[in-house]
Amino acid sequence: MTAPAENTPRPAPQTASPPDGLAEADRPVLPRGVRVKYDPVRETWFLLGPERAIKLDPIAQAILTETKDGRTFGEIVAILADTYNAPVERIAIDAGRYLRALVDRRFVDLA
Repeated sequence: MTAPAENTPRPAPQTASPPDGLAEADRPVLPRGVRVKYDPVRETWFLLGPERAIKLDPIAQAILTETKDGRTFGEIVAILADTYNAPVERIAIDAGRYLRALVDRRFVDLA
């Protein structure tokens, strides 16, 4: 197998929401029986579901905190980009992939 030539064009980086992410109008919500809870013993946040739990890092906790009040994915991205002074495109890609993974695992529903 040969290595690609040095001048072979590389694909452009994605700037829009990836196909495995969420659409701007999607409304991610925590389904019945799933909640975000702080554990004071472990001093960390968890996403709790029936008979399962995910330890949340600060970024995941920030994303899930913004899913309240029926916000759209576009609104969540705008809030996070403003709060953390980050590029909207990067937030949309990262948060979209994270929330899509949670949808696939049935920790999040799309309304």
